[in-house]
Amino acid sequence: MKIVVKKPTQNFPFIMITLLFLIIGASYLHITNGVFNMSILEVLKTLFRIDPNRDFDLVIFEFRLPRIIIAGLVGIGLGMAGVILQGITRNGLADPGILGINAGAGAAIVIFMYYFQVQIVSADISSWLSILMMPIFGFIGGTIAAALIFMFAIKNSFLDMQRLILTGIAINSGFGALSMYLSLKMNEKDYESAAVWLAGSIYNANWIFILSMLPWIILLGFYLYKKAYLLDYFQLEESSITSLGIAVEKEKIKLLLASVALVSACVSVSGSIGFIGLMAPHIAKQLVGIRHQYVLPVSALIGASLLIIADFIGKTVFAPTELAVGIIVSIIGIPYFLYLLVKAKE
Repeated sequence: MKIVVKKPTQNFPFIMITLLFLIIGASYLHITNGVFNMSILEVLKTLFRIDPNRDFDLVIFEFRLPRIIIAGLVGIGLGMAGVILQGITRNGLADPGILGINAGAGAAIVIFMYYFQVQIVSADISSWLSILMMPIFGFIGGTIAAALIFMFAIKNSFLDMQRLILTGIAINSGFGALSMYLSLKMNEKDYESAAVWLAGSIYNANWIFILSMLPWIILLGFYLYKKAYLLDYFQLEESSITSLGIAVEKEKIKLLLASVALVSACVSVSGSIGFIGLMAPHIAKQLVGIRHQYVLPVSALIGASLLIIADFIGKTVFAPTELAVGIIVSIIGIPYFLYLLVKAKE
């Protein structure tokens, strides 16, 4: 009798469907529970405009639904970026924060708050300008951080991965210190806003933030998926990859730039949220194996589900106060990071 052993990739459709149902389930809990509880029937009536209620409209369309969508999009972006970074560095402990993009975007937001908060507060908070300024500054900060990293990580016209990691740590620390220095010089109200944002929070999610980052997630996600097969080759020796006719350094830089843009888009609307890009790729590889064209979409959905669940926990477990989603993710992620570190030593 011949025993057929299924490869992890054969379970790919089932795993994707399961993760989609997990996201739907987490979204259901998120949208129906909170300070103002609602039944699923009330939610469906509101969504499909059957006997609409003004209170339900406000809670769902202005607060909970944008928050769920932002959490999902940020989780997708960070999950994909983590796969790319771990693939090109061949380092299982790599995380989007290793590039210093989180810290660079965060520092730019703090600079915005410190120098321009007075003018923005006096404006209508719902205006397009006041909402879009923070993402714009986040993109600028992330780009500056990436430029500094590339400048110091390139050696003899090649991108040195060891230098990339060390430079990322240094840039991350430098921008983190700048953020702390400026936030301590703020008044009490502005300091509180900066501290909450830097901790990683999506409680102020709105539809304009969603529209500002959605094109980046779609376009860069599609590009990275089309290029994911290269990550399988990057696990080989450098000479072997070159013999296949692949421009290694050129492709690595392209993938890194796409990851930088993806992380910057996420950080600009959610603050600094770590460990999603670390945990999601590892869980994905345990589920579907090491082929990156399978790992990338699974990691994206895992990242989305993790962040939606974490935001739900932060919103409800500590009610009536809320805990920033970045803190919840860190509580989960730090033990997981230590587990991976011990496993790597073995």
